[in-house]
Parts: sequence; C-alpha cells; structure tokens
Amino acid sequence: MIGRIPVLDVQPLVDCGRRPVKAVPGETFLVTATVFREGHEAVGANVVLRDPAGRARPWIPMRELAPGTDRWGAEVTPDCEGRWTYAVEAWGDPLTTWREHAEIKIPQRIDTELMLAEGAELLRRAAAGVPKTAGRALVTAAARALKDTARDPDERLSAALGPELTAVLERHPLRELVSASRPLPMTVERERAQFGSWYEMFPRSEGAVAEPGQTPVSGTFRTAAERLPAIAAMGFDVVYLPPVHPIGESFRKGRGGTLTAGPDDVGSPWAIGSAAGGHDAVHPDLGTLADFDAFLARARGLGLEIALDFALQCSPDHPWVKEHPQWFRRRADGTIAHAENPPKKYQDIYPVHFDDDFRGLVTETLRILRFWMARGVRIFRVDNPHTKPVVFWEKVLGEINRTDPDVIFLSEAFTRPAMMRTLAQIGFQQSYTYFTWRNTKEELTEYLTELSGESAAWMRPNFFVNTPDILHAFLQHGGRAAFEIRAVLAATLSPSWGMYAGYELCEATPARPGSEEYWDSEKFALRPRDWEAADRSGTSLTPLITRLNELRRAHPALQRLRGLRFHHTDNEHILAYSRRTRRAPAGGSAAEPGTGSGGHAGAGDDTVLVLVNLDPHHVHECTVSLDLSELGLTPAQREGAESFPVTDELTGETYHWGRDNYVRLGPDGPPELRRRGGTRVAHILSLRPSSQTGGSPNHERQ
Repeated sequence: MIGRIPVLDVQPLVDCGRRPVKAVPGETFLVTATVFREGHEAVGANVVLRDPAGRARPWIPMRELAPGTDRWGAEVTPDCEGRWTYAVEAWGDPLTTWREHAEIKIPQRIDTELMLAEGAELLRRAAAGVPKTAGRALVTAAARALKDTARDPDERLSAALGPELTAVLERHPLRELVSASRPLPMTVERERAQFGSWYEMFPRSEGAVAEPGQTPVSGTFRTAAERLPAIAAMGFDVVYLPPVHPIGESFRKGRGGTLTAGPDDVGSPWAIGSAAGGHDAVHPDLGTLADFDAFLARARGLGLEIALDFALQCSPDHPWVKEHPQWFRRRADGTIAHAENPPKKYQDIYPVHFDDDFRGLVTETLRILRFWMARGVRIFRVDNPHTKPVVFWEKVLGEINRTDPDVIFLSEAFTRPAMMRTLAQIGFQQSYTYFTWRNTKEELTEYLTELSGESAAWMRPNFFVNTPDILHAFLQHGGRAAFEIRAVLAATLSPSWGMYAGYELCEATPARPGSEEYWDSEKFALRPRDWEAADRSGTSLTPLITRLNELRRAHPALQRLRGLRFHHTDNEHILAYSRRTRRAPAGGSAAEPGTGSGGHAGAGDDTVLVLVNLDPHHVHECTVSLDLSELGLTPAQREGAESFPVTDELTGETYHWGRDNYVRLGPDGPPELRRRGGTRVAHILSLRPSSQTGGSPNHERQ
C-alpha cells in the first residue's frame, strides 16, 4: 500500500524483498528509492538501519541523485555481523517549501508579514526536535528574528537562511506525514565471506613418490602440512582441499581419466566411499582423523583457514549404496545411473536422487557438515550444487547458518545464469564465475560491470584463475605473460580470488589439442612438484603472487566488490579500471552519493588504478583518459589545474599524471624485476601519498 508520501522501488532488492541483501562489516552500498508527492511541496527522505538487536541506528539522510528524477539515494555501512533491516522513510519538508516561497515572495513584498509569521511558526515547531546541544538556540533565535517587526523584512528573512542554521536543520529536519517502506532484510556476514585469497592443493600429491618404475606412494596430511608455510608466505588466506575421503575401487578411473585403472592408480577423490567409509571418513593413505586435526591446527597457526570440498555423490562402493538404495535412481535395466555430462561418462560416480527421501538426505547432509564443522572446518566448497534441487540447498544452508552464521559455502556452479543467481540468493556466500572465459576488454568490462553492479547485492564472485578441470586456451598458448595477466586481473577485479597448485609454475600442457583438461590430470594421479627448484631457477610466479596478495591486504579498495569504475583507453588490448573506498563517518553513512572526498586520498580513503595489457604476445601503447571524479582527487586535480602522483606498486616507479596519460605495457620484464614480484604486463597504481620522491611526468619511461 502506498503511504501518504509515496516510497517506491527501494533498491537493492533481492527476490522482491523475500531474501536478504548481503554485506560484510564496513562495506558501503547505495540504497535508493523513488520519492515524490502531489503538487509542488518539498519532500525529504532518509534510510533507517536496524541492527541485529533491533535497535534503530541514527537515520541517514538521502539526496536526490539527479535533479528532477525523484530518485533518492544514500550510502550506508553496517558495522557488525548479523541480521539487519533497512527501510526508506519519506516525509513532507515544510521548511524547505517555505524557504523556496519566501525567497521569491519577500523580496517582492508579496504576503510579507504572513510569510514571515508562517516561517516563525515552522521554526518554533522545528526547534522542539533539535537537542539543546545540537543548536536549538540557533533555531529559536531565528524564529524570534522572523517575528521582529522592528527589523527590515529582508534582514529578518536572512536570519532564517544562514548556513549555520541550515546545517542544524539538515541534521534535525522538521518532518511531516512520515511514510516508510517496509523493512527489507540484510545479512551481514564475516569478512571472509567477501574477501580472501584461496589456494587449492591435493594433499596426496605433497610428499608423494610417483617416479616412473617406482611404486606410487601417496602423500599424507603430515607431508602436506609441510607445504602450508610456503602457501601462507605467498599471502593466501584459505587452503582448499578436494575430497579427502576414501575412494571407491569399482569402475575406478585410471591415469588421465582412462576407463581401465591399473593396480597402482589412485582414482578420483570425487568418487567418494569405500569399505573404509564415506563422507565422514578420511582416506587411509592420507592418515587418520587425528592427522587431519593436526593439519588444521598447523594451518590455523599460520593464519590459514581450511576449506573442505563437499561433493554430494558417491562411488558404487559407498556405504550409502547398500544402506539407502532409495537415494539413487535406477535405470530400466535395474542398474544405478552413474553421472554423465554427455559425451563424458563418470562410471565411478553415482549421483544422488532426491525425490524419494528428501528429508533423509537433508538430515544426513546436515550430519556430515556438522561432523566436519565440529573438527574446525568453517568453509565448504560445494561441488556441482546446480545438479541438486535449489530447495535442498535452501534448507541445508539455512539450517547451518541459523546456528553457525560464520560458516561459508562456495558454489562451484559453472552453469546457466539463472541457476547461479538463485543459488547465490538462497544462501551461498560465494560463487564461481565465468571469469575464466572472459578474456577481451569488451568481455571483462561487460561482465565486471554486471558483477559489481546490481548483482553485488546477492552474488559474491570468487575468481579462480585455473582449476583441476579448467586450463583455458589463453594460458595454454600465452606463455608466462598470460599467467601474469590473469593473476593481476583476478587479484584486482574481485575481492576473492584463487588458484590451483601448479599455476605458479605456469603449467600449461592440455590433455589434447582443444581440451581444457590438464595433461596427466592430478584428479587421477599423484603429482608431486619440486617447488624449491622452481623458486631457485627464478621461473616461479611466487614473487608476483606474493606481491599481489600483499597489495590486496594493504588496500581496502581491493577488498570490496563495489566501487569499480572503468576508464577509457584508445587501444582494445589495454584495460583500465579503478577501485575506490571511502571511510564512512559515524552513524553508518558513507559520503553522499556523487561527492568526492574533498581532498587527495583523504583519511581512510583508498584508490587503486589498474592498467593491464590483455595481449600476452605483444607490447601495446595507449592513451588512458581518466574519469577524475572517480579517483577522490582535490578540486584542482579534478579540474586539471595540477597533476597528481601515482606509484606503481609492482615496480616502485612514481609518475605524475593528469586526465590523459600515455601508457606502454609489454609481455616481457627483466628477470630481476620478476624476482622482486614485478611485471611489465600491468600497472597497479596507488593514489595514496607516496613516500617516494621525484617521478616521471605524465608519460611512461621509454
């Protein structure tokens, strides 16, 4: 029902308000609404946040985003975890209406005394809502001045239009006919739900023996723990493990995914279950549950979280097959249907059928998740959630997060947009994306504009540069520069990014031409790597990866999804974009929409400007034309009256830039630069005041 003052189309809005908007503490987002009223009377609007305790925070004033549009907005910033609500209040603004009329009538001596008397009465009423310590005396003095007939009318009016009085009344307006939208839900989750650097590793490969002619020996949780310090040193926050459970023998896939396994083939970790147990057991070759606990403890001591794969499927040898035959679909010949993605067949995996015992599957899934949660796992990467009913995940995730709101679920759903969107809306904290297949300037600009825009209210992307299943052609044929390019893009375009082990070695050999599968895939074989040799040789990407993660931790602008802006370049191979965050003042409100910080990278402000050469084979040059209003510069800098310093965080060089700047980026960089974590494929430019002196003018050094 429309209120006395209409409040329409409140945004952001997820599923017509039935599901919550997502945020993390300190994240700023824009709330907008259409607000108007009959006639020519002035209106005002504000946002009201209610925190998880149900307390209304000081309301946040809204401003009309563009004159005459009736579209109002304000930036809000929740400051703690929990379930919040937000609503928009609209109200008649009689003082603004009076001021507009008085400034026209009184100078022309139209209804002069009547206008002054009406203004005095409005100020008297307004004073009642202004605290004594906030300027009440100033309001009452203005009311008295309006009634003082011994003074000139223009002088009396001037007393009611002063800047100090205006500021008081903006903070404490006289509101009439207050009308509110319905409260809309908002879930504020822990920081890791949005920001983090992920590293995927197979524990069985770390410390394994897999030399030709030798009997393969699996690595263990204890040998895998020896790799954790190096992962932590690269700046990663989360170590993601594929399934660590017993692997079935029946129809086990051989090396490279062949249909016939040899006696020494280790099988796919996603073919879960054997006589040794199911989803609540660990593979005997990896160790015991006590060894797993020690692995978690070692990770925790290094500041790492462990994300465990949750794949709701099983091998033909899983205990479920005998204990719960109703959980599987049988074909016309009586056999259980194995997984398929034609023309691919996964004879070693049985998918779960939900329609004969939905409640039983929910109960068992909750039991398994809580089993691992009790051991300290608080992040789950869910395998192929799009092949299960959405309502199933809504039930399971709702139950888990009701009691354990810190638990995070990453959706591995490379599927249709509607399914990805819905999985995010019903509870998954993070989502895999199409980033892997977005490689051109046009593709990246369009996709990131979507992700950082409206969908940021419900979908948090995690940009994996590769996975055990996905080795994109860009990496196969682009050489080291391609790996550098994709790492820079992922680390600076998304607050969460990840890589699968071997990326830092530029592993790029496909199973066959045209395939995105890796040659001799680690999904079916042990793959120990000589990390130390790669580091000694200087061929590893470890220094660059470490530097990227250092910058992500140092720059709040790289920890948020919103605040992304693209800038024009006159070369289709060079992409330019900036990220900016602004510190929110007390009360939960950020700076007003459309305003700058009023100074160069003000207190708490952070701006990062990134330029990337998307061609791994050639040097490219361009002129980048910056939208200076998006960079938080001083008025003089925004108007082009003075340049501003930018420091390349990858090379240490400082330049002085303006609106238009020459850039040259190439795929090659000197070995010494690469050993220091630098690269020539990109600039990551900080607009914070630099401690370095000197610098170049607004062009690159040749």
